[in-house]
Parts: sequence; C-alpha cells; structure tokens
Amino acid sequence: MAETVADTRRLITKPQNLNDAYGPPSNFLEIDVSNPQTVGVGRGRFTTYEIRVKTNLPIFKLKESTVRRRYSDFEWLRSELERESKVVVPPLPGKAFLRQLPFRGDDGIFDDNFIEERKQGLEQFINKELGVGKG
Repeated sequence: MAETVADTRRLITKPQNLNDAYGPPSNFLEIDVSNPQTVGVGRGRFTTYEIRVKTNLPIFKLKESTVRRRYSDFEWLRSELERESKVVVPPLPGKAFLRQLPFRGDDGIFDDNFIEERKQGLEQFINKELGVGKG
C-alpha cells in the first residue's frame, strides 16, 4: 500500500494589484431592502418594500433583480424556512399590534419612523438568514 505524503510547499501567489485589492469581490451577494411605499386606503392599506439583489454567483440566472414585497411575504418566507430547515431562523421585526389600535394620535404602522425601523429589521432578517455580510 502506497503512503501518501502531504504537500507542504507554499502556494505560489501572484502580486496583488489595485484591482485585486479594491475591485469587486470574486463572489458576492448583496441584498438591500429599501424604498418603502404605503398603498391602499382604510383596511386595505399596507406597506411594500423594494428588495434589490445583486450578485455574480453562477447559481442565479439574473445578476440584478428587484421586487416589491410586504411584511406578510417575509412572514411566509420565515415559516417556510423554519418548516424546511434544520437551522435556527432569525426573528422578524415585531408585528406591532399596539400600533394598529385606533385613536393613537399617530399613523400607527404607517408612521414614517416605524416603517424605517421595520425596513431595517427586514434587511437584517434577510441578510442574517442568507448569511450575507454587509460591508
């Protein structure tokens, strides 16, 4: 039986140029949640968020895509991931039941500050779930 010997020689590396140091990474996946828009009236009112994906990973057919989704779509995604996955799925930002009560004196779940906090929470959720690092 032949013995295998580990190759302990150093890898030959090429000198790093400015493009290597400061150019785009070899593989990247960026996901941004932005541009919240509230649509509808009365009980049919809701807020959607723009989800923008940029990547050079070969598994994706499109290198850039943008869709609009609402909070309930993130809830669906989280429940599917919990059902189908063996990993711990990060939490979503809270449902804000108290903000939905009438006679609050503010816009409740349609308040600009609340929408901005929720947008940031949704972006954290999607990037943690997919293991995407934000630089």
